[in-house]
Amino acid sequence: MMVDSVIWDIGYLVSAALFILGIKRLSSPRTAPQGNMLGAYGMLLAVLVTLVKMYTEEVIGYELIIGGLLIGSTIGYVMATRVEMTEMPELVALFNGFGGGASALVGFSEVLKRLQTSNVPEPGVELYATWVAIGLSGIVGWVTLTGSLMAMGKLRGGFYVPFTKKDDRGRSKWVSFPTWGPPWLNFVKGAILLSCFTLIGLTLHDPHNYDYVYSLVLLSCLLGVLFVIPIGGADMPVVVSLLNSMSGIAAAFTGFVIGNNVLIIAGSMVGAAGLILTFIMCKAMNRTLAAVLFKSFGGGGRESVTRTKVGSDPEEVAMVCDGISKCVIIPGYGMAVSQAQHAVKEFADILEAQGVEISYGIHPVAGRMPGHMNVLLAEASVPYEQLIEMDDINSELPETDVALVIGANDTVNPVARSGEGPLGGMPIIDADKARVVVIIKRSLSVGYAGVDNDLFYEDKTMMLFGDGKKMMNELNASIKEL
Repeated sequence: MMVDSVIWDIGYLVSAALFILGIKRLSSPRTAPQGNMLGAYGMLLAVLVTLVKMYTEEVIGYELIIGGLLIGSTIGYVMATRVEMTEMPELVALFNGFGGGASALVGFSEVLKRLQTSNVPEPGVELYATWVAIGLSGIVGWVTLTGSLMAMGKLRGGFYVPFTKKDDRGRSKWVSFPTWGPPWLNFVKGAILLSCFTLIGLTLHDPHNYDYVYSLVLLSCLLGVLFVIPIGGADMPVVVSLLNSMSGIAAAFTGFVIGNNVLIIAGSMVGAAGLILTFIMCKAMNRTLAAVLFKSFGGGGRESVTRTKVGSDPEEVAMVCDGISKCVIIPGYGMAVSQAQHAVKEFADILEAQGVEISYGIHPVAGRMPGHMNVLLAEASVPYEQLIEMDDINSELPETDVALVIGANDTVNPVARSGEGPLGGMPIIDADKARVVVIIKRSLSVGYAGVDNDLFYEDKTMMLFGDGKKMMNELNASIKEL
C-alpha cells in the first residue's frame, strides 16, 4: 500500500514543531515538565510515523514493529521507575551513548546494505556526499557510544565484577574507574582521528572495501574510550554536555544518510543546544573546552590532609541558627549521595516558620551534570524562586548570617581566587564571606580537584562530620527542641 509522501512529511513537521516547543518550555523550571512531555510526544509521533512508513513500504513487518516497541518501552519504563534521582547523571550519560550508538548502527547498516545490494553510487557528488555523511555519522556515533559508557563508569566511580566473592555486606568486588592521561596520549588521539578521516577518504576511491568500514568502526570506538578516560570527575558536567551534543550531531548526519528530515532537525537542535550548554559549563569553571579535553583535571593524586579540625555537634549549630535573619543553603554532590534534599527542605521550612529568609546558592557545575542540584531540590518541592544562581547569590552572602554547605567542596574553595592550582580562576560561591559557615561533610578529605579547602579550618566555620541526611535530621531535631 503506497501512501503519499506528503503525509509522512506532515507527520515529521508536527514532530519537529513539538521538539522546538519542548525546548522552548525547558528554558524555565516551571514549564520544564511541560517541555519534557512535548518533546516525548514529538519523539513518539516521529517513531510511529517512521514505523508506519516502513510497514507500508514493506521494509519491515508488524512482528519487528511490535517487538521493538515492547522491548524499548520495557527498558524505558524500568529505567524511569527504578533509577534514583541521585543516579540521573549516569542515566543521562547512558542515554547519550544510546543516541550515538543508534545513529552509528543506522549508518553502519546503511553502508552494509548498499554494499551487499551493489547499490553504491557512481563516482561523483552523490558518492562523495553519501559516503562522507556515513563516515562522519560513524565516527561521531561510535565515539559518543564508547565515550558515554566511559563517562557513566566515571560518574559511578567504578563497577562491580559479576560472580566474584562477596564481602561481609553481600557486595561483589568493586573496581574503581581509572583516570589515565599521560601527555603523549593527546598525540595518539590525534593520530587515531586522522586515521579515521583517512579511512573515509580511502572509501571514496574504493567504496566496495569492507575492511575500511570495519576499521573505521574499531578506531572510532577506541577514540571514544581514549577521549574520556583522561578526564577527571570535576570536568564530568562538561563532558556529559558535550557528549549530548555529539549524539545530536550523529543523528543529524544519519538523517542526511537516510533522507529523514526529523532526524536532521532534531539532531541539529540537540547538537546546538548541547554545544551551547558545554560552553556555559566551561565559562562557569573558567576553563576552555580544549583544557577540559586535553588536560587531565581532578583525576590525579590527592593532597594529603595533615591539618585537623574539631567537629561541632548539631546542638551547637542549632543554637547558632536560633535568631538569625538570613540563611543561604549551598548544596553539592554530597547532598545527592546521601539523598538529603528532603531533610534540607525540612530545615528550610523550620527556619522560615521562625521568620528566616532562605535562599539556595546553586553553582553551575555542582553535582555530576548540568542542573543536577536544581532537579534534586525540585524533587523536594523547593520553590523555584529560592534557587539562586552563583553570580546572584554571591552578592547576598556578605549579608548572610549562616551559609549551610552540604557536601560541596571545590565549588566553595577560596583557593580558586588565587589563580593557582587545578581550581585557579574557577568561579566559586563565596560561602566564606558569610558571618558563619556550617559545613556538613563526612571528613576533611579533598574534593575531585584534589585540593584541600582552607574554608574548613577558619574560626567561623563549624564542621558537622557525618552522612548528609543523618546530620540534617539531627540538626532539624535540635532546632525543634530549642
